[in-house]
Amino acid sequence: MVGAGAVLVALLLVSVSVGAVVVPPADVLPGLFDPDSASYFIVHELRLSRAVVGMLAGIGLAVGGAILQSLVRNPLASPDVIGITKGAGFLAAGVIFLFPKSPLYMLPLTAFAGALAAFLLLLALSRRLTLSPSAIALIGVAIGAVFQAGIQYLLVTNPTNINMALLWLSGSLWSRGWPQVGYLLPAMAVLVPLALASYRKLNVLQLGDESSVSLGLSLAGDRFWLFLLAVGLAGVSVSAVGAIGFVGLLAPHIARRLVGGRQQWLLPLAALLGADLMLLGDCLGRVILIPREVPVGIMTAIIGAPYFVYLLRRERQRTVR
Repeated sequence: MVGAGAVLVALLLVSVSVGAVVVPPADVLPGLFDPDSASYFIVHELRLSRAVVGMLAGIGLAVGGAILQSLVRNPLASPDVIGITKGAGFLAAGVIFLFPKSPLYMLPLTAFAGALAAFLLLLALSRRLTLSPSAIALIGVAIGAVFQAGIQYLLVTNPTNINMALLWLSGSLWSRGWPQVGYLLPAMAVLVPLALASYRKLNVLQLGDESSVSLGLSLAGDRFWLFLLAVGLAGVSVSAVGAIGFVGLLAPHIARRLVGGRQQWLLPLAALLGADLMLLGDCLGRVILIPREVPVGIMTAIIGAPYFVYLLRRERQRTVR
């Protein structure tokens, strides 16, 4: 955790320095605190707010992914895998294409509503199976595929505003600033502590259904509220930065490899690693094709895809054995 925190501080300093206009290290601190500094607008108003949005969204996606992996008892589960991100993307794309003149605040609200709708649909379809982990995983994949088909239909039938839609669907921190911090920070200040306080229930749920019931948990009730917490974390994050994938998959899995499955250590480390991955992807995306930017969602996919393939091969080998 100390190492992940140190990397986060280093990435934050790099994030406010690099870009189309490079800010020398000596001008970073004046740019953060001195309104009269020549670099204040770039560092404080543009890059610092963007980095804070990235960190908060990374924390939300990572903690939400960690909760989902523990509930489903599958290291390949994440908000984008079980359909939550796709649901947010579908309704957000609908607003972009069908209501292009709607107020700016409608996009994050609609995206969160899409994530919640995907969760409610998942809940309704898996209710007969008492929220069993295998049912949730399979039904979530199917729901994600349906929403993805809807997104593709909107892209094909509405060529106007397609650039904005593709930018949002790929996930980007471009033009994100203090307005997004204004609702991300309060949401994370409430949801993340609730997640950290739920570590005992998550630890017990990993023991299996029979052991959880014998230890006093209500399987349906506790799973429901923990799923709702994960959806809230992922939905708020996606509403701010778009449909960014792999962060909710990679950060919890890397944390589990480092500290094991005990949630009191896994959740905070996953949060730090999620923020690290977001800032790393954003920094790389800003320097690869200067003065153009590669969306952070594309960079996290480039970083995460090889690791995802490794996980699949590892799971296959374990199954064969």
